[in-house]
Amino acid sequence: MSNETKRDVFEAVWNRLAGYQVFFNGWPREAIDEYKKRYDAALPDDLPVIPQAVGEYIQWGKSYDIQLYMMYSFKFIHSQGLKKLTDDVESWIISSSNTFARAWVLGVWKVAETGEVVKL
Repeated sequence: MSNETKRDVFEAVWNRLAGYQVFFNGWPREAIDEYKKRYDAALPDDLPVIPQAVGEYIQWGKSYDIQLYMMYSFKFIHSQGLKKLTDDVESWIISSSNTFARAWVLGVWKVAETGEVVKL
């Protein structure tokens, strides 16, 4: 494994192609430019995968501007009246805390049960 990102590889290919003809396999360069823009805007391939109930918990916390560290304080969260914070959700967050934090920070994840992408 290298330290290159997917973006680094894409840029290397793009720079190599830039020296070729105006057309690449019949495509005008403008069409390739559009793909570059799409790539820039695309989500990462390795989105965190979390249960739906955990995603709902993240959405709740974000809607009240709760800080990430407080989301691990389950006694505080229960005192705020959130009824959906079940023992299963707490257990998943504790055992998968890095995945939970990535989903929180990115604001986007895949729902484990459906494969749906949720973006805040």
